[in-house]
Amino acid sequence: MGSIGEKHLSRLAVPKTWQIKRKGIKWISRPLPGTHSIDRSMPLSLIFRHLLNYTRTNKEVKYILNNQEIFVDGIRRKNPRFAIGVMDVLTVPKLDQYFRVLLNRKGKLRLLPIQEKEANIKLCRIKNKTPINKKIQLNLGDGRNILVEKDEYKTRDTLVIEIPSQKIKELLKLEKGNLVYLTGGKHVGEVGTIEDVKKNKLFYKRDKKLFETDIKFAFVIGKKAPLISLSEVKK
Repeated sequence: MGSIGEKHLSRLAVPKTWQIKRKGIKWISRPLPGTHSIDRSMPLSLIFRHLLNYTRTNKEVKYILNNQEIFVDGIRRKNPRFAIGVMDVLTVPKLDQYFRVLLNRKGKLRLLPIQEKEANIKLCRIKNKTPINKKIQLNLGDGRNILVEKDEYKTRDTLVIEIPSQKIKELLKLEKGNLVYLTGGKHVGEVGTIEDVKKNKLFYKRDKKLFETDIKFAFVIGKKAPLISLSEVKK
């Protein structure tokens, strides 16, 4: 059996990006290692207890995961420690509810309700590339890998993919005129239009003002308009 340190975090060690009720809590479920960094994801147990307020205990979370179909990026998940992170899609079919994980302007992880028609697409940033047998493997920020024939993709570009099939629907380049969503820095959660890219710096416009940020925070989300909802939509 694993120790407390392997399966839990102390209250003081919880990432600042997590929106949880800390009072009276000593130990919190540690997310399984995997696709996202710990400060850009939360385990399903905390999602259900603190963001959705569906349950009050881990026992209730386990019951829901075992008895209802809960999907992350189109794949059913049953482990309460499974981590979901930025841009992941959470689906609760029984309640006809769909959510995308984003960051708010304070840098906190949040669940944004979306419509069903949007729940089958995901935006993935290209982390790096690997040549494999005359093909190119695109290694994406959420841990998935996609093999392509043509080397027309660049690091930090964004793929619009169908989930769970991983079929590429569109390529969004990190270039002037496209829209970016910022995943870190003092402008976290903002959206702007790319003006220029210079080495490790990105310059973008928002409300007719020019801003600068580290390029590692830039996540391209569209051309003339964002391809995902950034505010709550009504059914």
